[in-house]
Amino acid sequence: MLNPYWPWAWDGEGDSKVSRYIRNMRGYGPNPPDPKWPNNARVAVQFVLNYEEGGENCVLHGDSASEAFLSDIPGASQWAGQRHWNMESIYEYGARAGFWRIHRLFTRANIPLTIYGVTTALARSPEQLEAMKAAGWEIASHGLKWVEHKDMSEEEERALIAEAVRLHTEVVGERPRGWYTGRCSENTVRLVAEEGGFDYISDTYDDDLPYWLSISGRDQLIIPYTLEANDMRFATAPGWTDGNDFANYLINAFDELYLEGKTDTPKMMTVGLHCRLIGRPGKLAALRRFIEHIQSHENVWCPRRIDIAEHWKALHPPGKTVQSSTMDRDEFVSVYGGIFEHSPWIAERAHDLELGPAHDCASGMHNAMCRMFRTANEQERLGVLTAHPDLAGKLAQAGRLTSESTSEQASAGLDMLTDEERETFTRLNNSYVEKHGFPFIIAVRDHDKASIMKAFHRRIDNDRETEFTEACRQVERIAYYRLKDLLP
Repeated sequence: MLNPYWPWAWDGEGDSKVSRYIRNMRGYGPNPPDPKWPNNARVAVQFVLNYEEGGENCVLHGDSASEAFLSDIPGASQWAGQRHWNMESIYEYGARAGFWRIHRLFTRANIPLTIYGVTTALARSPEQLEAMKAAGWEIASHGLKWVEHKDMSEEEERALIAEAVRLHTEVVGERPRGWYTGRCSENTVRLVAEEGGFDYISDTYDDDLPYWLSISGRDQLIIPYTLEANDMRFATAPGWTDGNDFANYLINAFDELYLEGKTDTPKMMTVGLHCRLIGRPGKLAALRRFIEHIQSHENVWCPRRIDIAEHWKALHPPGKTVQSSTMDRDEFVSVYGGIFEHSPWIAERAHDLELGPAHDCASGMHNAMCRMFRTANEQERLGVLTAHPDLAGKLAQAGRLTSESTSEQASAGLDMLTDEERETFTRLNNSYVEKHGFPFIIAVRDHDKASIMKAFHRRIDNDRETEFTEACRQVERIAYYRLKDLLP
């Protein structure tokens, strides 16, 4: 098994390396699962309140400079070695006034929140923490401090994660079950998963549904977060210029997902909030409009993220999936060596391509193998064509076809020919091979006996170049069907 977290992997044969593209561009593909939200909800709308005030960069916190991110100060920059009085007071507004305005809105609407709580910020806001707990809100971890992790060593980041869990447990009274860093490194998700105690991680933005990720031998649930349905765009460019922009965007997103929940499959909508941003009156009015809008619709579920995690674990537990891109060469060729008739060299060459999660499905693997078939020389491709048996020929009668060919020919009724039909096929096969130098090839799963015979008569008079091209196309089609028997 190759390492899915490293772009180069040893294939087990000396010093040879194979390239692996570790990013996942496929996800659930064209057919995402039905989440089966409670009470047949068409959409799950989940609100996250980031509590960062008191955990941001500040020399009082031992940081080298002031905060510069997500405030109402345009173009703010860090002040090295100095307190930024204006920046600090903006963050303080979020804790002193903004939080309580948000608390009143959501408790009166009877909608529970998930708090992304920076641990040191929670420790400095015991009254707000008490209100969160009394409201039944989930308090997930937003890290020890609200600072960049991108330049941390693995050892430093691992230690900060452990300290965040320890202090969170001390301050809140129980350990966090969810994690979101935000300002993460390339190692964060793996390190948090390896910590081993989190029901979910949210440091991704790559889907409308939760999904399982295998990390270091552990099945880790990922619940993607959002940076677009997020009030942070009041403080970034391009962003919201007034509350109406924010409200309209949220309403449009909800309406589209609500429609999808009726016509396709339900999804999840996350709304990201910050005390110092949405807690301002002019911005909160937009959020109030959105809440009133969703509460005017039936079949809408407004859970905490931990509720989504528990639901997903119960109804969509992790399952065994084929990960072709992580197979070593021997296993890969053993599984896919027969996809192109008696031509394992195609699988051998495909294994050396830059494979990744996108190839762990029939379409992806088909693309990789067809690339190797198409770039082979003409003699090699001819060898693939001549490896195919005659339709309803002597090998079929003698029971010497591959299991794939036997099943395919039977699907079109070629195993139940009359004597007259068999004689016709034999005559056409012989004439075709004599003229073109390879057997007549057709993806029989696209046809029945009558349409195969019709195609035989139509194609037999083509010139060799035309038939060579068509036969290669049919070989690729046959390979696709065989892969669909193995992969989603």
